[in-house]
Amino acid sequence: MVQERPHTFTGLGRGFLAAGVVLAITGQVLGFEDIVRVGVLLLALAIGALLFARRPAPRLDVRRVVTPPTATPDERAEVEVTFTNVDTRSSRLYLAEERIDYVLGDRPRFVVARLEPGAARQVRYVVRSHLRGRYQLGPVTLTQRDPFGLTHVTRALTSTDELLVLPRVIPLGASHPPGSGVGNDGETPQMIALHGEEDVSIRNYHDGDDLRKVHWPATAHRGQLMVRQEDRPARRSALVLLDSRTSAHAGTGAASSFEWAVSAVASVLVRLDELGYRSQLITREALRASHTDLIERSTPQMIEDLASAELGADEDFTQVLSAALDQVAAGGLAVAVVAAGDQDTAIELAGLRQPGAAALGFVLDPATFAHARRDDAVDAAPSEAARRVRDQLAAAGWRVVIVHAKLPVLDAWTTVTNKALVQVGSL
Repeated sequence: MVQERPHTFTGLGRGFLAAGVVLAITGQVLGFEDIVRVGVLLLALAIGALLFARRPAPRLDVRRVVTPPTATPDERAEVEVTFTNVDTRSSRLYLAEERIDYVLGDRPRFVVARLEPGAARQVRYVVRSHLRGRYQLGPVTLTQRDPFGLTHVTRALTSTDELLVLPRVIPLGASHPPGSGVGNDGETPQMIALHGEEDVSIRNYHDGDDLRKVHWPATAHRGQLMVRQEDRPARRSALVLLDSRTSAHAGTGAASSFEWAVSAVASVLVRLDELGYRSQLITREALRASHTDLIERSTPQMIEDLASAELGADEDFTQVLSAALDQVAAGGLAVAVVAAGDQDTAIELAGLRQPGAAALGFVLDPATFAHARRDDAVDAAPSEAARRVRDQLAAAGWRVVIVHAKLPVLDAWTTVTNKALVQVGSL
């Protein structure tokens, strides 16, 4: 679709118009016909240029290809813009400007040369964002002047595309939550949903079967060789929730507590996927999109969802907690990345941990993120609000770490998954 703005005179065009009127009137008053002719000529040039600019412009189509289509913070992405003349007439020379978010850099400007019918031209530019998000590319604005530079017309080709910048994912090493290790030789494998032994079924022996899998009791009972058929065990389940309360978070930009939380959630989801967990992400956006209604989302899809995560009202987080309680009722690992807040919220959050299941809590101390650029942000003791939330969760059996502005995600994960950790309340 094309939106065309009114044709207007340039500064030079307005000068020609004004000079023509003045000269024509002055020459008429003084009786100098030559001056009148000059004035009329200037007026004719200005009006003629305006009529020339009002001609219907040939139709142009614009398409973009973004490489890569999804990027990570600070990663460069190349945008190839193709202009195609889909009209039966040749196009004009245009000055083009692509509208992009200021986070991606300066707006690209380039010249689109004259195109014959059916011809196409490609231009490329590079964008980069240090913040996650969904960024619109376009529309592109085309500006054309007449040969004398007296008028200009602006057209907007309204088609747009999108660049998706994913949250920053931090590799979390080899550590894992309690109870998620795979059994070694001589141990009962732990690849089960919550508790229990590996699923095993018995079948007849077939040529080529491993003799070590012969099930001797069943063989003796049936009088023929029977072997164990080890079914793939059910995947362990995990619930991951993100606190998006505007009132609880602090800081701005990439150094804010909310951006730390989003990066931590994305990193945890990737690590749990590596460990074979079937994870469920609950955020305010997920609730609105009904992703929590027993619809399984893959880890890449959840990471893409996090790219659009935004701060919201306290009521939104109340709904997140309510949905989390429903989802975790069947058991499984609970992971919460929350900002220190009121005691009632901490009590409700503590109830997410089910008997016999593990729960990991990352309690962000907003006070340190509010002064993230100051060296004393790390040296300051945890705030009273952060300590209260930590103690409430620890008393309910959670493994908890208080997060200050300078604490890396990897260090926080290593702390809450430390096997030697006994007294979580001491963190």
